[in-house]
Amino acid sequence: MSQQPKAVILLSGGLDSSTCLAIARDQGFLPLALSFRYGQRHQHELDAAARVAKALGAARHMVVDIDLRAFGGSALTADIAVPKDRDEGAMAEGIPVTYVPARNTIFLSFALALAEVEQAQDIFIGVNAIDYSGYPDCRPDFIAAFETMANLATKAAVGDGRRLTIHTPLLRLSKADIIRTGRKLGVDYGLTTSCYDPTDAGLACGHCDACKLRLKGFSEAGLTDPAAYA
Repeated sequence: MSQQPKAVILLSGGLDSSTCLAIARDQGFLPLALSFRYGQRHQHELDAAARVAKALGAARHMVVDIDLRAFGGSALTADIAVPKDRDEGAMAEGIPVTYVPARNTIFLSFALALAEVEQAQDIFIGVNAIDYSGYPDCRPDFIAAFETMANLATKAAVGDGRRLTIHTPLLRLSKADIIRTGRKLGVDYGLTTSCYDPTDAGLACGHCDACKLRLKGFSEAGLTDPAAYA
């Protein structure tokens, strides 16, 4: 009997990454969830990641500390206002101030290191090129380039022939389709959080880009968002 293959899942505690974890598990992988305390504005997303990892049966949930506040440059890591109540046209135009410089590159690099140590050949990341906020590190070209680099940079690939695959199962799905997929796989979206600027109690603001895209997705899926809003 073959051993269940491991996969590293980048888990933020949000809607997309939680769906990714459920998909990896459904595809027969043993999920190793990886989250980051990177200097983000609030702890709520890490609390959500822990809830999701437990509920969806991750074999392991690791939280790594890095401090991207040292560089700043983002509304998520510096004293910069989070944009609110932008329409879809504004959200689709340019790269917003909530973009964290090099974040996915850094997160994938850590995932690559964990995958090599755990002898995993698969990494899942919940990037999306449909309903997203214009981040350059969520685009297909970036993922393909990182996968190429990963297979040039590790002993696992170069020495042992264990090539790494980066899975982006949500890349071409609308937010509504992501939600429908997750619901079929048993994701409890009440455990997740997407808000860029929640209250101290963890209530979602309902006005930032992440909240608006999430609410739009639930509406288009014909469902009610179970998250708690201020």
